[in-house]
Amino acid sequence: MQSNAILLFSYGTLQDTSVQIETFGRELTGYDDQLLGYKLAKIAIQDQKVVALSREAYHPIAVVSQSERISGKVFEISAEELAQSDQYEVADYQRVLGKMASGTPAWAYVAA
Repeated sequence: MQSNAILLFSYGTLQDTSVQIETFGRELTGYDDQLLGYKLAKIAIQDQKVVALSREAYHPIAVVSQSERISGKVFEISAEELAQSDQYEVADYQRVLGKMASGTPAWAYVAA
């Protein structure tokens, strides 16, 4: 891991190669992990740019759950790319530093 790398956990559309290329200008590499203390729900996306990019009108969203966990991928990104992912995510999501099964914290977008 690069010393300036930021870890971002994705359980949804940011795992899609076409979304990564459109959002970050490159395909991300990552590893499997799990976000602890959350479960998946679905949310209707109102932002038509996001729907067009992801090709999905309903996206998964992480909601607090004491005993559950969400599987996904942790990606190494830059501070600039983290700002780009903030732009991609709609207002229904907020970025939090999540507890991961691996023990290494990573940023994750969860229900606002």
